[in-house]
Amino acid sequence: MMISPLQAWLPTPQGGPVVIAGPCSAESEGQVLDTAHALAATGKVQAFRAGVWKPRTRPGGFAGLGDVALPWLARVKAETGLLTTTEVARPEHVEACLRAGIDILWIGARTVVNPFSVQDLADALRGVDVPVLIKNPVSPDLGLWIGALERFAMAGITRLAAVHRGFSRYEVSRYRNPPEWQIAIELRERLPQVPLVCDPSHMGGDAALIEPLSHAALDMGYDGLMIEVHPNPQAALSDAKQQITPARLEALLRELALAPEDRPVPAEILALRTRIDELDAQIVDMLAARLDLVTEIGLIKRAEHIPILQLDRWRQVQTARLAQAEALGIDKELITRLYQLVHVASLQVQERTVQAVGR
Repeated sequence: MMISPLQAWLPTPQGGPVVIAGPCSAESEGQVLDTAHALAATGKVQAFRAGVWKPRTRPGGFAGLGDVALPWLARVKAETGLLTTTEVARPEHVEACLRAGIDILWIGARTVVNPFSVQDLADALRGVDVPVLIKNPVSPDLGLWIGALERFAMAGITRLAAVHRGFSRYEVSRYRNPPEWQIAIELRERLPQVPLVCDPSHMGGDAALIEPLSHAALDMGYDGLMIEVHPNPQAALSDAKQQITPARLEALLRELALAPEDRPVPAEILALRTRIDELDAQIVDMLAARLDLVTEIGLIKRAEHIPILQLDRWRQVQTARLAQAEALGIDKELITRLYQLVHVASLQVQERTVQAVGR
């Protein structure tokens, strides 16, 4: 069985997934220690997470207790043996955590979007090789995510992991932060040496979605999970809806298993993949044919002085394809996003066509 770099510095029983768990926020010493002891008792958690400084979207929310909570994390390690991790957003946070002996630092999604902040944090850690977890940026920008990892690597951090917590979108979705799995997959393709951790709590925003998202991540070969756990989620001071109890986490972990990447692929899967490849090739051919027709339409519009964007036609296409998707049992959100991309490409083709022949 292959051992990931993450398992090398966070050993797991029987090579199972690395599990980082704990409350969204460190609310009190009792809450922190009660949660930590319950997690340690499972024998399946390697690190205890708790937010000490909490970036809130709007003022007035619980923003964490700051430095006063750091000694509680020290007690967690002393009493349970669990490693500790918390989020840092400023160089002074880094300094306080290093003084308190925090084992692992993580960089939050809101911080990763700002290269200036990321560089300040990397500079604060220069010469101190502690493990650092980098969450994906709030926006679906792979470049920012890779850039943050590179900045810490250039500062001398050798133990890095990427945390996939989903991406914000304006459109309504069943997820708080839709996964956009393809972005994390591309990150793994481009940086195969960087371990990948899934945060299903922030991704789903709902305790009911943690289990299916965790299964999906491990099925795709993720190295570990970061899950928010609270002894009484309903009373949590932040993100109450997406936290689960230690007992529920233990039940979830009993069901999860990390499949080794070197396991032979069954012949049935290989046959199905071949059929999928054939269908994918047909999809590309059909898209090419569609864009050829769009080019012809662009020429006619140019000759007839018709605006490129025709909203009524676009609404007709959306309505028809969504009705078709519903009849076939296909996720309407998938079709919506697919046709948004197709529509943008069509407009670009028509614009290039008009420019090529002159307005």
